[in-house]
Amino acid sequence: MAEDRVPVLFDTDIGSDIDDAVALTYLPSQPRCELLGITTVTGRPVVRAQLADAVCQAFGRKDVPIHSGAGKPMLVPQNQPEVPQRTVLARYPHRESFPANVAVDFLRQTIRSRPGEITLLTVGPLTNAGLLFALDPEIPALLKQHVLMAGLYVARPAGYGLMEWNAIGDPHASAIVFAARPPAVRCVGLEVTTRCEMPADEFRKRFSEGPRKIVGEMAEEWFKGRPVVTFHDPLAAVDVFQTGILTYRAGLVEVELESTRLKGLTHFNPNAAEKPHQVAVDVKPEAFFDHYFKIVQRA
Repeated sequence: MAEDRVPVLFDTDIGSDIDDAVALTYLPSQPRCELLGITTVTGRPVVRAQLADAVCQAFGRKDVPIHSGAGKPMLVPQNQPEVPQRTVLARYPHRESFPANVAVDFLRQTIRSRPGEITLLTVGPLTNAGLLFALDPEIPALLKQHVLMAGLYVARPAGYGLMEWNAIGDPHASAIVFAARPPAVRCVGLEVTTRCEMPADEFRKRFSEGPRKIVGEMAEEWFKGRPVVTFHDPLAAVDVFQTGILTYRAGLVEVELESTRLKGLTHFNPNAAEKPHQVAVDVKPEAFFDHYFKIVQRA
């Protein structure tokens, strides 16, 4: 039914870790997703916009507005300057020209045009969202919800440090975002995303045909460094539409800014007097993969 569709704005650093493209594969395939636009963030955001457009065009979606955003963090040095997966652009049609740094204005205008309706889905460093919330403090309250893949909250997965990449990519923006108060905030962190992994050989089989082929080719750049895909961002995307895969706990998330070594650490307090954040604490990986591939194989 039309009223069951979910208006989504997708903010992404597509082109570095492969999981952004895997999430973008899901959104145009999901019949309930009204994809209002895509914004790109972090190093070389125009190239990232070209990549997002190439994926959208592979899925027959030339209509999706795509806007380049902030290329640098607010105050800290850039830790993600390049776009390794840009090599596929030579083989797939895409728009070349994207005006620089217009994402925040696009997000602001779109959210204000549909107050209380839109889900903001952020899966990269939070610079665009932080700038948006700082420049127009009324925006968070005008969202329906903010779903973000960022942070580490309750348990450190084996092989990972104390902090998560998106949260530390722009810690000052992260602090602004977590201090904001949208009607609902759902935080999908490493303790759940790292339980949704797929070996390279299986991934290649799943992304070898049809519109998914472009993502399979993008993944080859990723596989040069590690032979596994962790479905960080797709898990957050699926959570917008499918309940029951993630279990949440309410509490307060604050971002560390004082410590040089721990800047960007996300501290979760489930016993705080104020509990504005829902933090994912458990996941059903099999249910996630079943749902994800049921949707994307329709395309």
